[in-house]
Amino acid sequence: MINLLHGDCIEEMAKMDADSINLTVTSPPYDNLRTYEGSLQWNESIWKQVLEGLYRVTNQGGVVVWVVGDATIKGSETGTSFKQALFAIECGFNLHDTMIYRKSNRPPLNHPRYEQEFEYMFVFSKGKPRAVNLIHTKCKMAGKINKGTMRNSGSDELTRKHGEGKAYKETKPLGNIWSYAVGTEKGVRGKHPAIFPAQLAHDHIISWSNEGDTVFDPFLGSGTTGKMAKKLNRNFIGVEKVDKYYEIAKARIN
Repeated sequence: MINLLHGDCIEEMAKMDADSINLTVTSPPYDNLRTYEGSLQWNESIWKQVLEGLYRVTNQGGVVVWVVGDATIKGSETGTSFKQALFAIECGFNLHDTMIYRKSNRPPLNHPRYEQEFEYMFVFSKGKPRAVNLIHTKCKMAGKINKGTMRNSGSDELTRKHGEGKAYKETKPLGNIWSYAVGTEKGVRGKHPAIFPAQLAHDHIISWSNEGDTVFDPFLGSGTTGKMAKKLNRNFIGVEKVDKYYEIAKARIN
């Protein structure tokens, strides 16, 4: 089931059934960095309504992946991303993970600071995540015996790690910093000002949902999340306000 809605996401979420979404993968506007064809109205009042709406429509065990960055105004980053994460907790979400989306091909910028090459990927969960399918990578310590120590919470004493004396497994879960090249997808490049990599959507969809689940994107944009949800045999609901982007997403997903 693919359902693409042309409208305002706050209004459309209000019409949706409560507890109906398994996973949201979305990238909301970042402060006032872009106008999105003059459609943008984005401030604290609005993003709070969006997060409240997402909490209502997310089912128990569901997850929201919120990909966001901050503007720099008068030499200072706004910190809006952190405010949003803290408000999501106020709404009732757990902050399951704070992940980093690193742009492996970021352009050089003339700023008096180190080059900005990442955005946050906050993973919010409504209770304990129901679907957890972690992506694994090869373990360099595979086959070696675990002899490490750790410091227990609340104690200054070092103790043996869990699994001490056992051999390390062949694979281990990825770290929470994921790197992707930006703006490389043919046929989409240049049609939308903020396209995130299809592989990013793919990796979160397989991590936090199962086949047949319903994936949601309230800021559909060019349709990346919808395209990957369909490809991975998930149901999908997407909302887009801008006529031009809605048509791009519809054509891309269909």
